[in-house]
Amino acid sequence: MKRFLLAFGLLVLSFKPYAQSVNLTSSNLPIIVINTNGQEILDDPKIIADMGIIYNGENQRNNITDPFNHYNGKIGIEIRGQSSQMFPQKSYSIELRKSNGTSSQDLSMFGMPEESDWVLYAPYTDKTLMRNFLAYTMSRELGHWAANCRFVEVIVNNDYRGVYVFMERIKRDAGRVNITKMSKTDNTGDALTGGYIFSLDKEPNGWFSQIKPPNSTNNNTRQYSYVEPKASDITEQQKAYIKSYVDSFEFALNGPKYQDPVEGVRRFANLSTFMDYFIVNEVSRNVDGYRLSSYFYKDRDSKDRRIVAGPVWDYDLAFRNANYCSGSEVSGWAYMFNYTCPGDGAGLVPFWWERLMGDTAFAGGLRCRWEAARQTSLSLSRVNQLIDSVSNLLSEAQPRQHTRWPILGQYVWPNPDPIPTTYSGEISTLKSWISSRLQWIDLNLPNKGACADWTYTYPGTIHLSSYPNPFTGGGTLYIDSKGNQVVDLEVVDISGRRIATRKVSLFAGKNTVPLQAQSWPRGVYMVRVSNPGGEKVMLKLVKE
Repeated sequence: MKRFLLAFGLLVLSFKPYAQSVNLTSSNLPIIVINTNGQEILDDPKIIADMGIIYNGENQRNNITDPFNHYNGKIGIEIRGQSSQMFPQKSYSIELRKSNGTSSQDLSMFGMPEESDWVLYAPYTDKTLMRNFLAYTMSRELGHWAANCRFVEVIVNNDYRGVYVFMERIKRDAGRVNITKMSKTDNTGDALTGGYIFSLDKEPNGWFSQIKPPNSTNNNTRQYSYVEPKASDITEQQKAYIKSYVDSFEFALNGPKYQDPVEGVRRFANLSTFMDYFIVNEVSRNVDGYRLSSYFYKDRDSKDRRIVAGPVWDYDLAFRNANYCSGSEVSGWAYMFNYTCPGDGAGLVPFWWERLMGDTAFAGGLRCRWEAARQTSLSLSRVNQLIDSVSNLLSEAQPRQHTRWPILGQYVWPNPDPIPTTYSGEISTLKSWISSRLQWIDLNLPNKGACADWTYTYPGTIHLSSYPNPFTGGGTLYIDSKGNQVVDLEVVDISGRRIATRKVSLFAGKNTVPLQAQSWPRGVYMVRVSNPGGEKVMLKLVKE
């Protein structure tokens, strides 16, 4: 909170002198004109206003003198966001309304599925203007619903406000999060089991986890918030159900059999969605990832009883745009945030991700998923293509944005140093950072499972190592395996006397095998590992 207040104070001092007016006459982007008829737009509740959209189609010029041809009617509008409300360029929540100004109406906007609720996101602190677009596109190309976006220019009460992103918001809907709609009568049987959307954020409603986040400096646990059904609509039975179900998921994940395919966490969670959620958060090194603006949903048991991770949301402080808690560093895992900022007051990452990364099958599946994505949607050429496409699209509008809000080269919370002085510098820095980040993940993602890289040049399928060696206590053996296999492990002392023998099931990649050597006398030992194919590998160990 102190960091937030300090940043707020610095911003208030810094941005006021620079704001400049812009006279927009035409654009290659759609133009949105909002008239509040003398009313102030509030944080809450929505006020009734008029909105017109000029959009003459793809690759067509839009003139401010053209008629409102894409939308011309009433809306409900309010300021949205939390920390972003400190910025002079405000984001808005928009509800399309009928002519009476009170009843909502569902319409397709810019070819997106029909809905009444939309977001006008102001990318003020993100000087590239595209970080959310990048994250949402990455998630969508991994196969998941993420908010569709359209870059626009906005005028409010005859005041040019700059470049905005008109986009969908997270909501239960056939064209968005496609789960079963619940009513207040869905309180028993299969109807009670879904669908739910819940989140980890700052909303003061919901329930608390019973398991403390790792490396927390206090005894606070994380609070989950109701998204759908809304806190104002959810019944007591529904509250009890979703809390109990998430509790069961957490107890299974935290339990001794969490990797068991039948009794473990897979009963409660679709782990492939957790892999993809992990990938988007880690590629972007989202400083808020996993702990804020983090959404999850669950459909009815008769459809799919497992918790799904996502949709992804709110990446304006990702991709090297946060100067705190290592948010701008190329190296390091975002899911290990708690070890960088254990006392962060906004909320810590729940234990889920650290636990999942210790799951051999999850880590192996993640490796395969990563390698496949790196050949397609997360190849450097594809990422650069996305960045270039947006940069080219905004080549005309972004100078107006940065004339209205002349912050290029200026510190805006929480921009990291060095701060590029031009838009092209912002784009170049973004590309360079993502390239380095992808390479870091390539080298540091757990090398396990069917897609593990075999880095050894000899023709065998087994490699042994131990660290530390010499060792004290129980000792640990590391066995790299070229594939899944069952091997015989034998330990003999210096005289050839057999000390231990057992079969070990290996996964492809690096396997950690406790030696259980607490009772062994100090001395020299040989570990022999053999497989049915006749391969035999030995390693000398010294216990001190």
